[in-house]
Amino acid sequence: MAVPDTVAGTPSAATRTPAPAPRRRPGGRAAAYWLYLLPGAALFILVIGVPLVGTGYLSLTRWSGVGDPTFVGWDNYQRLLSDEVFWASFRNTVAMIVAMVVVPTLLGLLLASVLFDVIGRRFRPRTAAALRAAFYLPQVLPVVVAGIVWGWILRPDGAFNSLLDAVGLGALRHDWLGDPDTALPAVMAVMIWVQIGYPVVVFMAALQRVDPELYEAAEVDGANWRHRFRAITLPQIRPETFVVALTCTIAALKVFGPIYALTRGGPENATNVPSYFAYYTFFKKLQVGYGSAISTVLTVIIVVVAVAFIAVQARTERRDRGF
Repeated sequence: MAVPDTVAGTPSAATRTPAPAPRRRPGGRAAAYWLYLLPGAALFILVIGVPLVGTGYLSLTRWSGVGDPTFVGWDNYQRLLSDEVFWASFRNTVAMIVAMVVVPTLLGLLLASVLFDVIGRRFRPRTAAALRAAFYLPQVLPVVVAGIVWGWILRPDGAFNSLLDAVGLGALRHDWLGDPDTALPAVMAVMIWVQIGYPVVVFMAALQRVDPELYEAAEVDGANWRHRFRAITLPQIRPETFVVALTCTIAALKVFGPIYALTRGGPENATNVPSYFAYYTFFKKLQVGYGSAISTVLTVIIVVVAVAFIAVQARTERRDRGF
C-alpha cells in the first residue's frame, strides 16, 4: 500500500523550503570593530588621560616635588588672574599665532597657487616639486638645531650683523635677541621661516585633486591668475585651509622648542609663552602646583579652540551643501 506524500496538506520533506539561516546581529559585528580601537584607546589613556588627570589634581595643590602635596583648592588659579607674567605670556602667544598661523597660511596659499598654477604649468612639474621641497626643508630640521643656527645668526657678532656691515648698513647692527624691543619680532620672523613649508605642502596636495579643466576653462575665458585664485583655488581647497589653520593654531598655542632654544623666554619675559612659563615654573622654580595650573589652563584653551574650529568648519560645509 502506497504511503501518500502529504498528510493533511503537509508537504513532504523533499518539497519543504529550507529554513533561512539565522542572521547575525548587526551589533555583534559593530562590537568586533570596536575591538580594533582598544590598543589605541589604552595608549591614549596611559599617555594622555592619566597625565592629564594627574596634572589637574596637582594644579589644586601646593607642592615642590618633594614630600606630600598640600591641597589648596583654587588658590593657584586665583594667583594666575593677578600674575602679570602669565598675561604677558598670552599676549606673546597672540604674536605667535600671527607668525605661525596668519602669515604662513596666507603666504602658503599664495605660494602653493603660484607653484601649481603658474610654475607647474609653464615649467616642468619637477621644478614646482623642487621648490616645494625647499620650502618644506625647515620643517624637517630639528627644532633645537634650527634654534641654535638662528641664535648664531642673530647674535651681536653673528652672520646677520656681519652681512649688514658688508652691505654698508653697519649702523643697523643690533642685539636682535637680547633687546626686549626686537626679541619678539626676531622670534616671529624665525617662526614664519619654520612654518611656511607646512601650508605650502598641504595646499599643493589639495590642488592636485582640483579638476584642471576648471583652470583651462577659466584661462580660455580670459581669467588671469588672480581671478583663477579667487574663483577656483580658494573655494576648492577650503577644507584644507581649515585643517592648516587649526593645526597651526594649536602649534602656536603650545610652542616651546624654538623659545627654549632661542631666548629662554627673555629678555625680561619679552618672548615668554605659556608652555615655557609652565616649564620654568614647574622645573626651575619647583612650584609644581602652580606650573600644573598654567598647563591646565593652556590645555582647556587648546580644546576650546579646536572645538570652535571644528564647529565653524562643519557649519561652513553644511552651508556650502545647502543644508
